[in-house]
Amino acid sequence: MRTIDMHAHVIPRSLWNAVDAGKDWYGFRHEPGAGLGNIMGCGKRTTLPTPKMRYTPEERLKDMDAQGTDVQVLSPHTPFMGYHLDLAQGRALARDVNTEIAGMAREWPTRFAGLATLPMQDVKAAIDELEYAVTHLGLKGAELDTQVNGEQWDEPKYLPFFKAAEQMGAVLFFHPQPQNNFLMDRVPRYRLFNSLGVILDDAIVAAVLICGGVLEACPDLKVCIAHGGGPTCYAMGRLDRGWEGLPVDQRTPHPPSAYQRRMYYDTVTGDERALRFLVDSVGSDRVVLGSDWPFVDFDPSPSGWVQNMKSITQDEKDLILCKNLESLLKL
Repeated sequence: MRTIDMHAHVIPRSLWNAVDAGKDWYGFRHEPGAGLGNIMGCGKRTTLPTPKMRYTPEERLKDMDAQGTDVQVLSPHTPFMGYHLDLAQGRALARDVNTEIAGMAREWPTRFAGLATLPMQDVKAAIDELEYAVTHLGLKGAELDTQVNGEQWDEPKYLPFFKAAEQMGAVLFFHPQPQNNFLMDRVPRYRLFNSLGVILDDAIVAAVLICGGVLEACPDLKVCIAHGGGPTCYAMGRLDRGWEGLPVDQRTPHPPSAYQRRMYYDTVTGDERALRFLVDSVGSDRVVLGSDWPFVDFDPSPSGWVQNMKSITQDEKDLILCKNLESLLKL
């Protein structure tokens, strides 16, 4: 049985080409330093901790073979989504990145599938780019930040976007930017912005989609939350209790726990007990393999980590490692 990885990042070759030429890339600029240096953009510094961030597709394939990963679903590294740009630049960045990812999927169709990035600073432009990415480029959907320039996804202006994605059958993969959560300001120590802040953002976007009525309004919307949804499922009892205390006109028709199985969650939980709890909470048919390539080291590999778990049955493993994504992405 093949293994399919939902959570694998790309830094576009066009960015590295600009770096080599000494030029900016849509307002992002390279700073020399240890290893691959850093990328500055929107006032934030993105470190480049591993040489894999400059891998060619051929080098990536060799790494996948070494890890026993048959298919990666490619998505941009989140600091380079470009929501902060003006619309013209945002559109150009999205088309550049999406064309590159689609080219990889087209050249190696049995090894790669792709998710787009979108100019979410303008809803109509985002819908247009998603339609182009899905219908013309053959991408499977889009990767989205957990917020848009400080706005939350339950704002009414985003509902037409979700309706359009639902109609297209596009998968929406929500993944926060590590440098863009509140722990960067509150506790800028111990790398808590990454180890804890990221998964809190995962839970926030899941709660917003549920409590804000997005999943109620779009019952066939295909949503996947990174990092196992963070503490979403663990907090579901508290969300239900909060829902009970709301005025009726502010409630969804059903408590939050009724919606948690409408979403998918990847396996990047960091702990077997957490993954077992996730499977017990949402069902093995709603959990998909993720690696967070190239940022997380798994022993012996992303799929091997799951295969070696004693608490996960083989039938559950088959769904998680392959069958769920075959169905979700129509691979």
